[in-house]
Amino acid sequence: CNLSAGHPRPEVQRLPRGPVEQLNVATESMKAILFVGLGGMIGSVARYKAGGWLLHQTLLEKFPYSTFAVNVAGCLAAGVLAGLVEKHDLFAADTRLFLFTGLLGGFTTFSAFGLDAIYLVRRGELMTAASYAGLSVIVGIAAVWLGYRLVAVWSQTG
Repeated sequence: CNLSAGHPRPEVQRLPRGPVEQLNVATESMKAILFVGLGGMIGSVARYKAGGWLLHQTLLEKFPYSTFAVNVAGCLAAGVLAGLVEKHDLFAADTRLFLFTGLLGGFTTFSAFGLDAIYLVRRGELMTAASYAGLSVIVGIAAVWLGYRLVAVWSQTG
């Protein structure tokens, strides 16, 4: 079960046969989008407020404490919520979409990264987990650098 995405991995489903069934599928998709969007809005505002408050407390520091704290808090929340889902099956699929994909996704995508890495470790896929963690950090930083370079090149040619 891929909790970081808020729902299990996709399964093959038959196509809707009639207009009523098609409407039900469209309604379910819109409902999922609304849950994710609402959660994302709340998570993004929470990140803005928490990160901003902490940034003002650590203005003279060189270490990016606000981002670090938000990422760690998001990972802790993801772990607690995923544990509750796994041990007690507390949340319906819509609630998982709201919490994991929406709220925590808006607060920090690092929580999804942390959950995915832990799932790999728990399945005994240590090399895959190490590769995933290492590549995510290295390639992510390289991609940010490349983005900066592309803008610099485009700015010189335009």
